[in-house]
Amino acid sequence: MRVGVTFRHMEATDALRQYAEDKVRHAERLVRNAIDAHVVLSVTKRRHFAEITLLADHDTFNATEETTDLYSAIDQAVAKLESQLRKHTTKRESRKHSHVGEIPAHGRDETRSARPHISPESVTVELLTIHEAVDFAERQNRDALIFREPNSSVVLFLYRKKDGSYAVLEPEGV
Repeated sequence: MRVGVTFRHMEATDALRQYAEDKVRHAERLVRNAIDAHVVLSVTKRRHFAEITLLADHDTFNATEETTDLYSAIDQAVAKLESQLRKHTTKRESRKHSHVGEIPAHGRDETRSARPHISPESVTVELLTIHEAVDFAERQNRDALIFREPNSSVVLFLYRKKDGSYAVLEPEGV
């Protein structure tokens, strides 16, 4: 990461430049892909300003501080910057892990909810034999049918398989 230090209305010193660069490089560890940082140090009468701008991937972070001592202004501006970087990192990680446990639905848009919309429907249970149920399903062009045999109280589910044949599901333990 490149760190640039600019001095306004004051004489540039290597000690201040090195101190500012070290502090900003220390804050860099909190963000991924830091590209550039710029520190502006200025003095107006007894007011000392430190302004830090950090560019990372697609984000820009700014911190400004004013004190009576330039070193403490740098420290406080870096503390503000670190706070912003921590908040950004935590927010990013919480978004990253918010979808843990959801199973992606193949063939559907991933941005939609993983749970499909379920609308209840009422179904008439027909009194049919298995052969009558198959004939009824073919006449009505249905892929599934719920029915009950006339001499039984068990509800059966008839469905058409992919190969075109039919299968009957009968509940166990009822």
